[in-house]
Amino acid sequence: MIQVRRGEGRYRGGDGAEGVESLHAFSFSGFYDPSNVRFGALVAANEERLKGGSGFAEHQHRDMEIVTWVIEGELTHRDSRGNRQTVRPGDVQHLSAGKGVRHVERNDSSGPLRFVQMWLMPRKPGGRSSYELVRGIADGTPLAVERAGAMLHVRRLVDGERTALPDAPWVYVHVVRGAVLLAGEEVRAGDAARIAGSEGLELTAAGAAEVLVWEMNAAGPEFG
Repeated sequence: MIQVRRGEGRYRGGDGAEGVESLHAFSFSGFYDPSNVRFGALVAANEERLKGGSGFAEHQHRDMEIVTWVIEGELTHRDSRGNRQTVRPGDVQHLSAGKGVRHVERNDSSGPLRFVQMWLMPRKPGGRSSYELVRGIADGTPLAVERAGAMLHVRRLVDGERTALPDAPWVYVHVVRGAVLLAGEEVRAGDAARIAGSEGLELTAAGAAEVLVWEMNAAGPEFG
């Protein structure tokens, strides 16, 4: 089963923060759709747009795997474990909240910032929080999110190039830039495809494209 969700259909919010616009792919914050709360382990895939000097004040997470991909600009991350990093396009940030961690996310520059932030539910609660930043991740080098039974693949494609999708129970494709063809349907920047029971599928770039692909082998938590 393949379901394409268009970027223009996302719920738009801002969480009350000045200079912040959020585009939600799943039920999130003040938006709730009982038919759209998760896909596999994925419970959020937000495109965040922050004006210069704006951001999210310190807030807490627990029992959540949070992966961030910067599209444009620079994201400043600070957390209660003492991590302070600037995340740039091409970097992948992974915050594993464990039993609890507090963090701040800001655009400390004068230019615009856009990033995609994806939340996955771990299979078991608790554990120690951890932080990982991979600079300039290369194509073909997946990021393993072991607590959620998931892997993130980054694909940068030239016009006409093909790439195989993972064979997995749940595959989520988010197009960051450009457009790709999936089973004959064009999936454009900001769009996403949810694939249940992926087998033998591939993407074909329609021009230069950048794509995030989640391979998920767990539906979510074993608790609760």
